[in-house]
Formats: sequence, C-alpha cells, structure tokens
Amino acid sequence: MTRKLLKNGYDAAVVAAVIERLQADRLLNDQRYVESFVALHAARGHGPVRVRADLRHMGVSDELVETGVAAYADWLTLLRQARQKKFGAALPTDYADKQRQARFLAYRGYTGAQIRLSLGFDIDLDDT
Repeated sequence: MTRKLLKNGYDAAVVAAVIERLQADRLLNDQRYVESFVALHAARGHGPVRVRADLRHMGVSDELVETGVAAYADWLTLLRQARQKKFGAALPTDYADKQRQARFLAYRGYTGAQIRLSLGFDIDLDDT
C-alpha cells in the first residue's frame, strides 16, 4: 500500500504515519492480505507459481509469499478442477492433447510436476 500511495504523489512522511496507524489499529495486515489473495486466485484456478509471481510483483515479502502459498489447500485438486472445467472429465489420450492441456495449465501457474502428474505423463523420468 505504501508503494501505491507514494506512486500517487502522497507525502512519504504522511504515508508512513497513516500506514503505521492502520497497522496499530489492526486494520492493515499483510498476512491477512496474502491469505485472502491466495484464496481468491486459487478459486479462480490460478496455480502456486502464478500466485507467487503476482504477490512478489506487488512487493510482498518472500517469507509471507511462501507461507501463504504453502498454507493453502491441495493445489493438485485445484489443478484438476481447472483442467476439467476447461477440457472436460476425460483425460487426454494423445500427445498433442496432453501438450495443449499442459500449456494451458502452465499458463495458469501450476508447476511442471503437478501438470505431469495430473495428465498422466511418466513421472519416473523426472529428476525432481
């Protein structure tokens, strides 16, 4: 919030005082913001990679980002729901369909391991 207010031309001393007061009154809390952000974007079908990137882009500390993403529900279940909503219940059978779905899921922000596991790729070939 500080960055946003300073960008809009507010005085730095006033911004610092207002932010401090809001935090003291427990009206502004970064942890609650991260939890809310993760829940909202996960509900939209976004994966952990995208959520992390969006939070870091907004200037949220890495510690809060990792805590918020790690504390959220099962990302693999959310991935399966996003894939099923877009492509239907049946898993892809040919390589081209798997690749198309994998690209979609990667864009949504899921990890490669999550995508391979959900689409039935051979995960024994992975080193990680």
